[in-house]
Amino acid sequence: MIGDFGTPGGPRIRSFPFSSPRAILSLVKRLLIALSIGLVLSLCFPIQGHDVITTKITFNREISRIFYERCVSCHREGGSAFSLMTYPEVRPWAVAIKEEVLSRRMPPWGAIKGFGEFRNDQALTPEQVELITQWVEGGVPEGEAVDLPPQPKLSEPALASQVEGALIVSGDFALTRGFTLDGISPQKVTDNESTQIIAEFPDGTVEPLLWLYEYKTAHGHPFLFRSPIELPRGTTIRGVPPNSSVVLLPPGPTSANEAQNAR
Repeated sequence: MIGDFGTPGGPRIRSFPFSSPRAILSLVKRLLIALSIGLVLSLCFPIQGHDVITTKITFNREISRIFYERCVSCHREGGSAFSLMTYPEVRPWAVAIKEEVLSRRMPPWGAIKGFGEFRNDQALTPEQVELITQWVEGGVPEGEAVDLPPQPKLSEPALASQVEGALIVSGDFALTRGFTLDGISPQKVTDNESTQIIAEFPDGTVEPLLWLYEYKTAHGHPFLFRSPIELPRGTTIRGVPPNSSVVLLPPGPTSANEAQNAR
């Protein structure tokens, strides 16, 4: 309670309750509550600032080389996905990129690994996945411009069906002549379709060729074998649904060019 005291005829001095122990305790409690609220708000709404850099891995030196080798055949201007050519284009997607490569959803392959061996498999190595992860978690540094390699020159691949000597297969298909198989390119495949394609030789033996799994046409590409497969006359290609079609690719400069574009 605020009161007055003084001498008769003298000035009156107003007294405040801060000298009361109960009042002091109440004031301390209010200050502590205010400080606690301020701390909670600071944790909920941190001050935005620059990323703290804790890694020596940079986009210009290590990460760009991975993207140029494995990703930009699709991730580029005019491609089927957002561009990964430059640091400003990559930076907003950094966390999402890390999650995609850790889950092995990217780069997309569209087939079961181990069912056939392919030279243009774009899967990242464990070392490349670790580099990307450390780069993102370390603050996503850009690095020095002098470390940035030249951007790859990419050309549009020819349609697989236009490759000289290619065979279009739909349903079970028996070869009337020998054929050297360098790769298989899905031509008409329903999104998310899964199918096992095999070669059954005249003697009854079977060669696994390609197991498409939840294939996405947006990520379409040829599957080029590590070594060409000799298919004698009388071999039957099985596993292609009648309402779908694939192209059997012979060896040649076109398929080699497509392999280069896929790298």
